[in-house]
Amino acid sequence: MHHNKRFATRCIHAGQSPDPTTGAIMTPVYQSSTYVQESPGVIKEDYDYARSSNPTRKALEANLASLEGARHGLMFASGLASLAACIHLLSSGDHVVLCDDVYGGTFRQLDKVFKQFGVTYTRADMTDLAATEAAFTAKTKLVWIETPTNPLLKIIDIAAIAQMAKARGALLGVDNTFATPVLQNPLALGADIVSHSCTKYIGGHSDVIGGVLMVNDDDLEARLRFTQNAVGAVPAPWDCFLLLRSTKTLHVRVERHCQNAARIADFLAEQPQVERVIYPGREDHPQHAIAAKQMSGFGGMVTATLKGGLPAARAFLERVQVFSLAESLGGVESLIEHPAIMTHASIDKPLREALGISDGLVRFSVGIEDGEDLIADIAEALAAI
Repeated sequence: MHHNKRFATRCIHAGQSPDPTTGAIMTPVYQSSTYVQESPGVIKEDYDYARSSNPTRKALEANLASLEGARHGLMFASGLASLAACIHLLSSGDHVVLCDDVYGGTFRQLDKVFKQFGVTYTRADMTDLAATEAAFTAKTKLVWIETPTNPLLKIIDIAAIAQMAKARGALLGVDNTFATPVLQNPLALGADIVSHSCTKYIGGHSDVIGGVLMVNDDDLEARLRFTQNAVGAVPAPWDCFLLLRSTKTLHVRVERHCQNAARIADFLAEQPQVERVIYPGREDHPQHAIAAKQMSGFGGMVTATLKGGLPAARAFLERVQVFSLAESLGGVESLIEHPAIMTHASIDKPLREALGISDGLVRFSVGIEDGEDLIADIAEALAAI
């Protein structure tokens, strides 16, 4: 009903209509595992068992699909469950081209779980199109990218990689978690599948775990829907309700995340204790031009390398007070973490070093607090180095 409206309106209304029984404006939490049938096999819509279909989940799926400009949305219990559903599209012997700087859990799932079933992968620096091209084999069926990447915030040209994948008959999946549907819509740039960890910006309040896939192709949707039901890693109705509550403020939250992150990136760049700042919105970012082309804003994530390696990073991280030292990102509160020890510890040290995940690297998930307070907090902690 609201698919032709603008983004902010769709955040609040897409996929939801008042409850037909009572007129309740919020989609109810349908906390039921099964549904009564009028006669054997005669069911209302597609409701026979709640793993297969749930009205709260369906409303959320429609809402998120609308935000990505997609025909279909499929909810999963976590971002990694949605990744697993994509890899279930493959068969033993198939090959994946993976971007080199990628969420540690994505790498772990391919390297430790699906490898034993004969699904292989090659990592490529996708800011280098020739190197990406060289990573394809005759068996490549899926290309998986993140942009901005985690934690080095590299920007990958989605349209260019989409063309490359299409020419070789491979599907392109884009993990759009860092950019959010507010800032970037990969399906419009040629991707086949868009994935989000809803735990991050879509949830936005650090209180729920979830994952979603969005697709336009009906056949692809049917295959993923089969896996969603057959493998069964689905979210609970309550989690779907919480996420529906979150999408209503997604647009205003992301706007503030972007404003605060841009200020913090510029502030950090001027500090003597800081060796390097990485933020796609800064003109000194190596792929700033691509970011400006495919994103409408530059996100809430900032990465910086501190002079003095691990001792400096440790002193700094122990001193922050408004920023909380914790894994994850995308919540209303500012978080800070040390990728080498925390989120990316599942990647072997030589590989981390080669990527540039050094011991002085810290990752900021800039929240929506007052920007002045965040900058004062960073300044005070930098003084401890």
